[in-house]
Amino acid sequence: MKHVVSLAVASLLSLLMPLCTFAAKPIKTLLITGQNNHNWPVSYPILENILEGSGLFDVEVAISPEKGKDMSNFVLDFKPFDLVVLDYNGDHWPQQTQDGFLEFLSKGGGVVVYHAADNAFPDWKDFNEIIALGGWEGRNEKSGPWVYWQDGELVKDSTPGAGGSHGQQHEYVLTKRNQDHPIVKGLPQQWLHAKDELYDRMRGPGNIECLLYTAFSDKATGGSGREEPLLFTVKYGKGRVFHTMLGHAGSSAAESPAMQCEGFQTTLLRGAEWAATGKVKQKASAQFPTKDNVKLNAMAD
Repeated sequence: MKHVVSLAVASLLSLLMPLCTFAAKPIKTLLITGQNNHNWPVSYPILENILEGSGLFDVEVAISPEKGKDMSNFVLDFKPFDLVVLDYNGDHWPQQTQDGFLEFLSKGGGVVVYHAADNAFPDWKDFNEIIALGGWEGRNEKSGPWVYWQDGELVKDSTPGAGGSHGQQHEYVLTKRNQDHPIVKGLPQQWLHAKDELYDRMRGPGNIECLLYTAFSDKATGGSGREEPLLFTVKYGKGRVFHTMLGHAGSSAAESPAMQCEGFQTTLLRGAEWAATGKVKQKASAQFPTKDNVKLNAMAD
């Protein structure tokens, strides 16, 4: 009997050890926000709550000066962090911050590009290589080709035209394009995302390392009529980038179904963990959406 108790205790300790490890060594995360054409005062607290609520991330928020104000003192030190989450589209950072960001990523840091952060810095060459695809802010064929999924492969289309658009917000199905990447391994082949913008006609260098999920941008909702890449990874130096175009923020957390979607939250968390560590230890949520049913994780304001 004593031997059985010892085994039980040992088993319990073995189960608790990973939790203790996460608690002892959270992923140090810098969330950059403060300017955006989207509702950043709503989006960044939701992102912070999702990340910290997982128990895996310790988040510090950097809020920039208002658009048009002096940015010279917005100097960020990236060295203490494992991960940078971008919720920013605004004025250029000071050169010291730009250089520090590139050094952080090139030496092995992780970056999450969230939603309209891929609108930022259209003339910053390195940033556009980090995001692979961007939109708006004057982007056109000079920014790189349109990139979309067609006949089982990514197509780079150099036809002239503006970069970045979306139709009406609506629910749409995402389809998995890689079965083995740690971010999506074990997740459904298809799942229904909550009402959101569906970015299309995105342009850039198109240096996608691994395409994870696409969605069809239907002309009936004002879309491109193409299968658009919405979740993917990018390699920059030794660093890892997870780019998600999902997650439009509404007027409040309660009015942000795209960010309440379990599919958005799960892929964000898995993508963030992978970007920071190169691995994903999380299990998929039991409430993950199906092809026919949206699943929401309601959040209070």
